[in-house]
Amino acid sequence: MYLIKKNKITLFVPTLNEIEGMKAVMPHVKKEWVDEILVLDGGSTDGTIEYARSRGYRVVMQKEKGITNASREGIKISKGDYIISFSPDGNSLPEAIPQLVKKINEGYDMVIGSRYLKGAKSEDDDLITAFGNWMFTKMINICFGGKYTDSLVMVRAFRKDIVKKLHIDVPRAGLEPILSIRCAKEKLKVTEIPASEPRRIGGERKMNPLLNGWDILRLIFAELIH
Repeated sequence: MYLIKKNKITLFVPTLNEIEGMKAVMPHVKKEWVDEILVLDGGSTDGTIEYARSRGYRVVMQKEKGITNASREGIKISKGDYIISFSPDGNSLPEAIPQLVKKINEGYDMVIGSRYLKGAKSEDDDLITAFGNWMFTKMINICFGGKYTDSLVMVRAFRKDIVKKLHIDVPRAGLEPILSIRCAKEKLKVTEIPASEPRRIGGERKMNPLLNGWDILRLIFAELIH
């Protein structure tokens, strides 16, 4: 697919022992779609680092553990005007990347790859995560004036400079909910595209839905009084 890029774009790929997913997913990510593929690794021991380097990606070792710190560090060292967050574990579809870039070119501050728009679905949801995603998205829409169908999904493109403008210091709840909340509060130009979520490939889910849900709930209440 021929793609015109009007902005410099970093594909941000956080990893921690994701060799199976990397081998299955990343060959379908075309380098010409973006200007930089940044792999930020949290200490993999399964060959993920070596594989990423063999593909010619920019590989940086994470200074502090955890996905929250990965987001902080990745944003800081990325070279793009826009960042596209991408999960290499199979949950993110490579074909969503050019669609996100297309919307970026239309001048949006943030573009979300929604699992719940018509034409998309999540094959990785269970009852707890499906309910949690619905509930928190509903709360963010009601409390902050959002119009989201999916406020928590990782796959999204956003202007790097809005992180500074919105005074975002990534909380324990993660980058995605705080971006969704602050963009809604400031009425930035945001849209969604349908982007299905396949099942995870290999390894175990690193996110604890109940603990993460509690962190998101605390974030929402903190933002209401901020």
